[in-house]
Amino acid sequence: MERSALIYILLTVVTVVLGLWVDNRDYVAGYIQGGREFGSRPGWDRQQARNTVAMVAVYCLMAGVSACRIAVGNDYWVYRDNFKLIAQGRYVSSEVGFNYIVKWMQMLFGYDNYLPIFALFSIVTVFFFVKALHDQGGSFAFSLYLLMTGGFYFNSLNSVRYYLALAVALYAMKYVLRGAYGKFILCILAGALFHKSVLLVIPVYMAARFLAAIHLKKWHYMAGSIFIATLIFGQNYYREIIFYFYPYYRDSMFDSGQLSYVNIMKCIGVLALSLICYGHSLKGNLQNRFYFFLNLFGLVTYCCGSFIPEVSRVGYYMIISQVFLIPGLLSGIKKVWFGRLCRAGVISAFAIYFVFLLRGMYAVDVRLLPYLNWIFN
Repeated sequence: MERSALIYILLTVVTVVLGLWVDNRDYVAGYIQGGREFGSRPGWDRQQARNTVAMVAVYCLMAGVSACRIAVGNDYWVYRDNFKLIAQGRYVSSEVGFNYIVKWMQMLFGYDNYLPIFALFSIVTVFFFVKALHDQGGSFAFSLYLLMTGGFYFNSLNSVRYYLALAVALYAMKYVLRGAYGKFILCILAGALFHKSVLLVIPVYMAARFLAAIHLKKWHYMAGSIFIATLIFGQNYYREIIFYFYPYYRDSMFDSGQLSYVNIMKCIGVLALSLICYGHSLKGNLQNRFYFFLNLFGLVTYCCGSFIPEVSRVGYYMIISQVFLIPGLLSGIKKVWFGRLCRAGVISAFAIYFVFLLRGMYAVDVRLLPYLNWIFN
């Protein structure tokens, strides 16, 4: 790895260290349930003020690195070409919300002035990531570590529209947990203006919420087995539905049918951790059970959905919940030594994954490294 990879490593270390100043364990329940309406104290106390200062510092660093990039990501110049086509009123396959924002930005800053457009989407995407961690992550620093080393943030330097939708989906999870389905659907519809694949999370998240709140019976397992069978034996029907919305994916480079073994192993590892922590952290805990079922749905998607073009992106809508599930599981372990052992194992595993992720960023179809920015380059 060359020198610019240190920027990503330092960003991860510094933001996680700053995240250690955030202690929002006493506030997450109120944020998820709806704040003052559910008994949270009005106004700010000293800890909330300290949390906000640290969180703003984290946000500024992450948004700054993302917003100042230039020529980073394999689709960077593709987006630049699309910006020009949008300004010319020509057809592009991107969604209407994205197109209008691009037109508006070019009216403000001039034709083919693409840097402010990338900066705007970076600022908004990072906001939803950080805000979601603040509102739902009982261990902010740990959740941030998983977001960074798991690649979700760094991959957002690529695929601008998709990762904005993913960040919105992560943020909207709190509305599902709260049972505020109207707000949840409105959030997702807003995200769909930039990447319509996010509409998938409406039935998926609501199904996970339903399963998390009930005691499973035999017919639930039977229904789940039947659905998995349809994924195996009814692939052609699902593909026709997918290609109705995304016709340009048919027989494209994304329609490869490959299994994502890394994501399968991540889901299996989290599933094993869930079983270990079942009695302490999962049983009777609606929030952790919701994230658990999303992880389970992600495992099914990766194992049985290889026929889906860009299956990794579909699965990300589900397994990004691991940034909340893993800290939630570990926090409930009663034996101190065992909890520390599990935490060390998770931290080490994601650190190793991050090293391989950095090495893969030089690939032609990724190109997240070397990192360049318009300030120094």
